[in-house]
Amino acid sequence: MASQFGRYGYRRITALLRHRGWHVNHKRVERIWRREGLKAPAKQPKRGRLWFNDGSCVRLRPAWKDHVWAYDFVHLRPHDGTGVRLLTVIDEYSRACLAM
Repeated sequence: MASQFGRYGYRRITALLRHRGWHVNHKRVERIWRREGLKAPAKQPKRGRLWFNDGSCVRLRPAWKDHVWAYDFVHLRPHDGTGVRLLTVIDEYSRACLAM
């Protein structure tokens, strides 16, 4: 059943066995599951979407030069131990640094 239902873990396999008329203990199924080295694959994280289903835009995708700019702070620490914080502005389409 583990090969037939690849995304199921031992708990759901136990429920399926009980539904099919087997009288099994969940601890026994778990012990066999571990002995065979079975694992349910980890769930993949959902990717962030750029647009909602209603057509509204969350953030713009750059279509041409100077269409979308991005800014961020960059923290630098030189050898003398002093800290420097820079505000960088880049063009997202060409990835060129516009200001620092």
